[in-house]
Amino acid sequence: MKQIITLGIESSCDETSVAVVKDGREVLSNVINSQIKIHEKFGGVVPEIASRRHIEAISDVTKLALEEAKITFEQIDNIAVTYGPGLVGALLVGVSYAKALSYALNKPLTGTNHIEGHIAANYISHKDLKPPFLCLIISGGHTHLVKIEDYDKFEILGKTRDDAIGEAFDKVARVIGLGYPGGPKVDKLAKDGQANIVLPKTHIDGLDFSFSGVKTAIINLHHKNPDINKADLCASFEKYVTDILLEKTLIAAKELKIHTIALAGGVSANSYIRAKFEELKKEGYNICYPNPILCTDNAAMIASAGYYRYISGIISDLKLNAVPNLKISNECKQK
Repeated sequence: MKQIITLGIESSCDETSVAVVKDGREVLSNVINSQIKIHEKFGGVVPEIASRRHIEAISDVTKLALEEAKITFEQIDNIAVTYGPGLVGALLVGVSYAKALSYALNKPLTGTNHIEGHIAANYISHKDLKPPFLCLIISGGHTHLVKIEDYDKFEILGKTRDDAIGEAFDKVARVIGLGYPGGPKVDKLAKDGQANIVLPKTHIDGLDFSFSGVKTAIINLHHKNPDINKADLCASFEKYVTDILLEKTLIAAKELKIHTIALAGGVSANSYIRAKFEELKKEGYNICYPNPILCTDNAAMIASAGYYRYISGIISDLKLNAVPNLKISNECKQK
């Protein structure tokens, strides 16, 4: 069987990334140009700045990705690009560049869902992972519990009704003075604290999530008592949100009789969350999560997801456009 080389392009937020992946699993290169330092002083991503930086970086990042993979444009079989969800201006940079490459090189174009890319990151880190399995997608913009029925077939079992979990991490970090990005900083400080602060629990029926209540509770606690132990606050917050994630995921796993659970998204790099899910191995569950570099936004995961869309016949035309609120499994138009 012919090997398929996919060029992946990711520009949904503040990382300009291009990768070359063989057969959806073997990463030949994965170049990431991060804008974290640029946006740090603003306390979050500024969309207009992100878009301009993508424009400045994307050609050089692509050139470097090809050089590291030791291939030429002619050896590419498919071009996969994130077309949503994300910041519309940032997405348009990647989509426009990918369409130009597709036209100039006469190569197939596969519009790829960013959330499905996070799922596919596990295929790179775990070569033997195959559907069906459960995937908990936890990031700055998303909190989804998804049944992966096949490589291109997904069922959303639950999702956040308000804040994404990563958004809650960032807001808590901002309030207590840790700065941006909040997730890694809360995780680090929590290691010095004790989860000894009682937080009000929001009860949500079914498998949906809610994090706005705990975020607000922590903000109020800090405002009423500025001298509160910040490490204890971070540890208590981490335990609270992790308990919710575990509770919902286990309900789904038991109901569906699925014993493989994957984590995905930037928050899946959190050390406490990983450790608590690792404990499920004692109960017979197979727990997977990507290597840390594949948890945050990157083009290797887009190339992997794009590969599986490509071999299933999902090819985009040059009318492909950015869809900032794209949902899982919204297919691109086929030729």
